[in-house]
Amino acid sequence: MGADLAAGVRTAYRKTRRAIAPKAHGFVHPAPELIGAHGTSSLDLGCGAVPRNPFGAETVYGVEIVDVGSDSVRVADLVVEAIPDPDQVFDAVTAYDFLEHVPRLLYVAGQRRAPFIELMNEIHRVLKPGGYFLARTPAFPHADAWSDPTHVNTITDRTVVYFTHTDYRELVQAYGFRGSFELVDQYWDKASSQHLIWLLRAVH
Repeated sequence: MGADLAAGVRTAYRKTRRAIAPKAHGFVHPAPELIGAHGTSSLDLGCGAVPRNPFGAETVYGVEIVDVGSDSVRVADLVVEAIPDPDQVFDAVTAYDFLEHVPRLLYVAGQRRAPFIELMNEIHRVLKPGGYFLARTPAFPHADAWSDPTHVNTITDRTVVYFTHTDYRELVQAYGFRGSFELVDQYWDKASSQHLIWLLRAVH
């Protein structure tokens, strides 16, 4: 990292540290305008057999690493594969207890990859302009962030700024992030105080 870029990151940290500090509160519907709206669709990542639909979209799909026997759930390993959908097709994407399973760095056939950043690119790619990304994940400094041996990506309340704050754009582009999100909300889930919730809006 160059000296000018490093200095810019330090300045951005000081500017955003207080602005994004999350509070704890209960569930607030992330996008009331989508409830029951005709033609809306949502995609749930790591969904298991039944995709979640907190936005109340008319059509709901999911992605899972194994075949769960459902026509609405596609099979893909999102650590190394793209989301199996075209560009800009979803009004919302959700990820419950999923991001912590996506590594930040991985070597595949001798090639260095950044699966977490690649996934954030994919989420942005499949969202319509103004579409929402809702994520719920165990986060630092709570034990659940590390206790499961399959948790390989520790999220903090600072992680979100790399995908949402303009002062970090040059740095995160150097990491390979090509999208842009607006931070709508970030808060600790009152029902499970170890989980951090993001609500982001795709900017195209």
